[in-house]
Amino acid sequence: MLDRADAFPGNSLITVPELPPESVIFGTSAAMQEVRRQLPRIAANGVPVLIYGESGTGKEIIASLIHSNSQCASSPFIKVNCPAIPGMLLESELFGYEKGAFTGAYSPKPGRVELAKGGTLFLDEISEMDVSLQSKLLQFLQDGQFSRIGGQESRRIEVRTVCATNRNLEAQVENGTFRQDLYYRINVITIRLPALRERAADIPEIASYLLQVYKDQYNCSAKPLSASALRSLKEYSWPGNIRQLENVLKRYAILGTEDAIFTELHQTDTPTFMPTFSLDGETSLKKITREAVRDLERHLILKSLQATNWNRKRAARLLSISYRALLYKIADAGIYQPSSASGSTAQLK
Repeated sequence: MLDRADAFPGNSLITVPELPPESVIFGTSAAMQEVRRQLPRIAANGVPVLIYGESGTGKEIIASLIHSNSQCASSPFIKVNCPAIPGMLLESELFGYEKGAFTGAYSPKPGRVELAKGGTLFLDEISEMDVSLQSKLLQFLQDGQFSRIGGQESRRIEVRTVCATNRNLEAQVENGTFRQDLYYRINVITIRLPALRERAADIPEIASYLLQVYKDQYNCSAKPLSASALRSLKEYSWPGNIRQLENVLKRYAILGTEDAIFTELHQTDTPTFMPTFSLDGETSLKKITREAVRDLERHLILKSLQATNWNRKRAARLLSISYRALLYKIADAGIYQPSSASGSTAQLK
């Protein structure tokens, strides 16, 4: 959830960073409470875990918690960000190489697998791994053995493997871009993380925590978020999930004006209708439809106001509704006009 300092691109070495409080990580949503309930049991055994979730939902946080609550908590936690390392280099980063294995290999180097010995190897976005490398990874996961590039010696390492992806691996198996046998090997236990829009009730606590973190980090004195700002945060669809929320709160902490928030939330050109949809309870089509219509209305009103330079009478004519009706809808939607002159944000009345 928070930014982490990597030893070099795509990798985090040895230490697990300080995590947010569990009340912030899990919140109150049913989906996250289920993860919280299962996590101690999952962490206690050494079987592979696959974490599903959209980009920015906190998959690394859950992987870190699995490691921290396991029997290997005192051993290394090694992260490999698969998309960040070109395919031809990923094998050497994972399994290491011997001196003379290729041009520039002036000395032997252990890979991420060896560095994770006795601990946890976290393969982030494993769906991006080349099929040619998947077979070697599969062999390692099956018997714990591997060879460095250019080496003849077979090495054996015990390590806990946690993988994460934002892709549908079953679909990738069907189209041949992900090995079926590797999929079954890493998918012993599956954890699915909800998108931030599916746990909107948790946003105020997450935002409060992040704001305090960034105020301390940047030595800022930004005020607590207003009720209207929190409402806007809860109603936004968050395509970038918690990572996007981090950026918004970081910007607000530094600039100290809620314009930094509303500008971010209002700049989306195409509305995204993602009402809360829980598979654990009853689904209300009427409620979902009402939320979608409200989201569409808010988007169209905002675009009309922007197109008329925030002239409400002209916007009302553009939308073919009365001026009074527009004022009501603006207030109901909590739409604010950024003030470029004063740096404040005023609600349209």
